Amino acid sequence: MFYYVLKYVILGPLLRLLFRPRIEGLEHIPAEGAAIVAGNHLSFSDHFLMPAIIKRRITFLAKAEYFTGPGLKGRLTAAFFRSAGQIPVDRSGKEAGQAAIREGLGVLCKGELLGIYPEGTRSHDGRLYKGKVGVAVMALRAGVPVVPCAMVGTFEIQPPGQVLPKIKRVTVRFGEPLEFSRYAGMENEKAVIRAITDEIMYAILELSGQEYVDRYAAEVKAELEPAKRFPRRRS
Repeated sequence: MFYYVLKYVILGPLLRLLFRPRIEGLEHIPAEGAAIVAGNHLSFSDHFLMPAIIKRRITFLAKAEYFTGPGLKGRLTAAFFRSAGQIPVDRSGKEAGQAAIREGLGVLCKGELLGIYPEGTRSHDGRLYKGKVGVAVMALRAGVPVVPCAMVGTFEIQPPGQVLPKIKRVTVRFGEPLEFSRYAGMENEKAVIRAITDEIMYAILELSGQEYVDRYAAEVKAELEPAKRFPRRRS
């Protein structure tokens, strides 16, 4: 119930008023039945803008940190995500990945829309990074189409670290559904799920126009952390 109050009464109208999103390809979202919406992830604002414009309810796999933050801010954030029906996902380790797949399949088995960011984390520099294969595994096991989605302009309005977004127009663009029934029963074939994931990421790339990096975003971020903590002093 609270999801629809947010969508149609509180948050949705406010987001449409402030950001005046250009919406392209909304007809590619199935009117009924299960499907995965796979998008790029540039900003915290993505969590709100995409669901606000999709007519159907969509459930996202959200990182567990949104549900475990300290203090009043952490409790409010956790309450918001739970009330909006989002599912916490522990992103540490292989077993955590399997748990995320199980949660996602549970949503799809109910005939609902599942939202996922295949990069696994927000882009720290606005580029598109290599996708993780969970999206392909879920698409094959559930036998559902994948609708690629590109958020355009959200990095500029709220890059990582910026608390409040700038008021600026953004674009949300959906592509034609990708169908993978030809690979049915092959979700345990590493080469197959890698190929499917890359096809999904290429479709997102075509919609977004981003620069592509053939590495996982989390790995690149980890390499940058020491430089942030211990910046070189100029002589």
